[in-house]
Amino acid sequence: MLNKITGIGKSARGRDLFLFIVSLLLAFGIWLIHMCSLEYSDIVTVPVIAKSNIEGYSYLSTNQGDVAARCRMSGFRIIRFSRSDTKPVVVEFSAADLKSEGNGTFTITASRLSHYVNQIFGEGSSLESFVTPEVEFRFTRENYKKVPVQAVPLLTFKPQYMAVGSLQLKPDSVVVYGEEGILENIDRVMTQPLNKSNISSSIHGFIKLDTPANVRVSESQVNYSLEVCRYVEIRENVRIKVRNAPAGKTLSVFPSSANVVFRCSFPPGNNPVEDVEFYVDFNEFTKSISGRCIAHPSGLTKSIIDYTLDPQVFDCVENLE
Repeated sequence: MLNKITGIGKSARGRDLFLFIVSLLLAFGIWLIHMCSLEYSDIVTVPVIAKSNIEGYSYLSTNQGDVAARCRMSGFRIIRFSRSDTKPVVVEFSAADLKSEGNGTFTITASRLSHYVNQIFGEGSSLESFVTPEVEFRFTRENYKKVPVQAVPLLTFKPQYMAVGSLQLKPDSVVVYGEEGILENIDRVMTQPLNKSNISSSIHGFIKLDTPANVRVSESQVNYSLEVCRYVEIRENVRIKVRNAPAGKTLSVFPSSANVVFRCSFPPGNNPVEDVEFYVDFNEFTKSISGRCIAHPSGLTKSIIDYTLDPQVFDCVENLE
């Protein structure tokens, strides 16, 4: 019986010791997590790979530059950056912040690096001062070609609304990188279709580019904008006049008049088409083989957005006085 009691006592003491050790380790872990979550000021070094749209060069640097700075950050982050196997951080720099030193070498100064603190050291880090005065990156040259961007608009408007001018893109051209043989066949980069319906006000936004296969493009999207306004139609019948006829010569125009439909911004104001004239140019007639000429407008005001002329082409016959 005594042996049984002694065995039970030893088992209880062992269990108590185990629970004490576990509690001690748990308390230490909680204390360690609390201490590491606090902010500290220390010098940290972060390896950085540069990403930038530098015309004529690769997108990523071939080397990594070490950025050293005194920062205030959590203890967890300081411990992570103090490890020798820290993975480099890819930071996208503006090409304007990188200074060319020749032979594909570019540097960025500490004053410019201050714009990228969160990207380099992480959100919530507070920069106190840079230890590194500047960082050097090397980029390789690549075949490239600058081409225009062409929009693919699929737009419809509400009745009595229309576009004023054409769709504007910014930037309106991009740099394409790739093999020489592929670049020879690329003369533009298309946007993805811009599909909007029942438009009744000006539109703007971003639209992605349709990147050709096996190449890299300097931009993945462009900004678009289009001015839209309400219009009213004004219909007139106008005589077709002749201009620049030399002395002793005249032109007979057939038909001598045309129907024109003006689209004017709403409200149109005081008769915006009152001073508009349409004419054929005698000099164009002399260069024409068929004697047919296009009528040109004059006196168009800013409130006239567009017009259609019926007919558009006129037969002309030269007369001698």
